[in-house]
Amino acid sequence: MQRYAFKMFLNPGESHEYRRRHDAIWPELQALLRESGVRNYSIFLDPDTNTLFAYLEPADDYRMDEVAKHPVMRRWWAYMKDIMAANPDGSPVTTPLIEMFHLE
Repeated sequence: MQRYAFKMFLNPGESHEYRRRHDAIWPELQALLRESGVRNYSIFLDPDTNTLFAYLEPADDYRMDEVAKHPVMRRWWAYMKDIMAANPDGSPVTTPLIEMFHLE
């Protein structure tokens, strides 16, 4: 099984808003992620640095390129960009993480 981890960057003071928005995540976004092969997706916060750590297990047919182009994903990014670091296209600034150890 493939595993993918990355970090994102929350603006200071926005942790409660980030959680509130994700507690009410849109059903159409959940469906898009599942249909695109996203499995076991979690996001954690380091409150000392406002760094978000995301982990997911993509299915073999994971289609992230399609997700990034989808209108629902683009709307979500636009909705979130006021509380986190974002690229010019509205996508969150992400840094892939290198797996250094795994125990199964």
